[in-house]
Amino acid sequence: MKMHRGPVIADLGGLTLTSEEKHLLLDPYLGGIILFSRNYQNIPQLKSLILAIRAIRPELLICVDQEGGRVQRLIQEFTPLPPLHTIGQYLDSMNLDSAKKLANLLGYLMAKEVRAIGIDLSFAPVLDLNRGISDIIGNRAIHRDPSKVYELALHYIQGMHQAGMPATGKHFPGHGSVQLDSHLALPMDNRDFDEIEEDMFPFAKLALKLDAIMPAHIVFPKIDANPVGFSALWLKQILRKTLQFDGVIFSDDLSMEGAAGIGDYPTRAKAALEAGCDFILVCNHPEGARAVLAELSQEAYPLVNPRLNHFSSLAPEINWESFITQERLSLQKTLSEFV
Repeated sequence: MKMHRGPVIADLGGLTLTSEEKHLLLDPYLGGIILFSRNYQNIPQLKSLILAIRAIRPELLICVDQEGGRVQRLIQEFTPLPPLHTIGQYLDSMNLDSAKKLANLLGYLMAKEVRAIGIDLSFAPVLDLNRGISDIIGNRAIHRDPSKVYELALHYIQGMHQAGMPATGKHFPGHGSVQLDSHLALPMDNRDFDEIEEDMFPFAKLALKLDAIMPAHIVFPKIDANPVGFSALWLKQILRKTLQFDGVIFSDDLSMEGAAGIGDYPTRAKAALEAGCDFILVCNHPEGARAVLAELSQEAYPLVNPRLNHFSSLAPEINWESFITQERLSLQKTLSEFV
């Protein structure tokens, strides 16, 4: 009997599955696994780990953060990807058409390489603005100009789609205008809504192109007292109704300090789900993930959510060996002409 794909995305401790993790994978409220650098040693090991996960729960989403630059979990034997700001720099120094080609190439290469190893999606692209304020965003952002972020992100997304990978825009409505790192604190942005709209512009323009969106752990007090990822106003009203976004909403990691003020892990999980998140990430805290799964099970949290099937028609798997010996070499050569 095929098991449900629940709303929780958890992580793993190391290079192989422990007996406890094998049991975790059987939980119907688990919907996916996110991989980190600690889960990767080399290609054979990673393929073995992914096959072991698939053998227990073939329908689970397997995810990673493979943006490029300082946020690239898989490095050895993978193409070193430049940060997304490289696309914006290329635009400033060259021309729009060349920058669009680079954006498409990076989106395609990143997605194809990740998919070829058996991973379903990388949470990309970053749509925050590079305003020179947020260190945690910094060169992860494409550009400071929202219209240029939109133009170049559109071609990056098209590259991802050409490789058969869904695109996830982050961190709605924009993390580039706050200094604090939401991994370590809860940022506050005291601007009015009309001032925030500039940051939100890429999300608004791409709402019908994106398959998923990840909200930020930021409070905008003039809009709502809750962080965006726990705010029905932001997610159900602004994102769903105003921007007409109908894709999947992934919470940002509930283990981040920006989420801590909501309560314990089960409280954070229920608040995010009730606000409108479809999937919730619980990373780097196994006890927290288990507590969330237990609470959802105890309360018989509904597993039937049409959007949880949004990624059920992922493109067929790609053969890693044929990809790296044929297409990847050509892609890497083209990339070397840009950066």
